[in-house]
Amino acid sequence: MNVMNPLNIVVIIVVILVLWLVFAYNGLVRSRNRGKEAWADIDVQLKRRYDLIPNLVETVKGYAAHEAQVFQKVTEARARAMGASGVAKAGAEDMLSGALKSLFAVAENYPQLKANENFGKLQDELTDTEDKIQAARRFYNGQVRDLNIKIETFPTNLIAGAFGFQKMEFFGDGSDVERAPVKVKF
Repeated sequence: MNVMNPLNIVVIIVVILVLWLVFAYNGLVRSRNRGKEAWADIDVQLKRRYDLIPNLVETVKGYAAHEAQVFQKVTEARARAMGASGVAKAGAEDMLSGALKSLFAVAENYPQLKANENFGKLQDELTDTEDKIQAARRFYNGQVRDLNIKIETFPTNLIAGAFGFQKMEFFGDGSDVERAPVKVKF
């Protein structure tokens, strides 16, 4: 009794080819979807940057304006107190005391009047966001590389061509304005 007759050999070869076809196709689908996911991650980080920067800029501007307002009030109150006489002097001194209380409250909460630290935090957040965008770009490009290799190499190129898989483009430093680093000016 011969178990390996020609029909069994053909069936085994067909089963192996079908299994390989399924695995190759699924691998291409998996790679394509990972590429799409990686692209979506880039968009998420870009949205984070566009949402974060205006909020941080406004926060820092608001904080700097608050400090400037406190200093301005103290300076104005001091000038009034120095120039006032008689009954007006008491009112001017009360205004200066109130302005100094505001300044002391700011100084207690922010011993170094953290305007420079806030700008440093803004810079750190911007750097962190840009680093996350770069990491997402690198991840995307790695996924695109893997998909493109599968599409271009034999024998998966046969399946890719038969099922219409297309190469994806690498994310480069193109001229796309929305994806360019944001420049912040005060």
